[in-house]
Amino acid sequence: MKVLTARQAWDMLEKKHGTASENDAQPVLVDVRTPPEWMHVGLPDADAMTAPLVCVTWQPDLQREFLEALVEAVPDQQTPLLFLCRSGVRSHHAALLAENAGYADVSNIVDGFEDQHGPGKGWRSSGLPSAYMPLSGS
Repeated sequence: MKVLTARQAWDMLEKKHGTASENDAQPVLVDVRTPPEWMHVGLPDADAMTAPLVCVTWQPDLQREFLEALVEAVPDQQTPLLFLCRSGVRSHHAALLAENAGYADVSNIVDGFEDQHGPGKGWRSSGLPSAYMPLSGS
């Protein structure tokens, strides 16, 4: 498993299709936080990225369900996966699980979405694009 900062992950997610070699698969950002976190704290802005965003909650007691949802969302196990949570802990566990399930290229965004590791660390504190998930029916 690779370890990336939020800024390094953003640089990978923003590689324009066609600038990398044809053998380079487009990475997928996997946000493993919970729906309340996505709605109230925010999530990476999918409209600002060239790479896909997949939101699949990881919880210790629901690992099988997590893997099933991940395989459904990203069936090609050669696809680079970049895992994100609030602080880098849940995403670490989710990345390990994906790696053990056969995904060949997994990375953990170690500083997470929020600035849990100091000022300027994390997705949001780095000034990377984020958005709020709209509430149902709005």
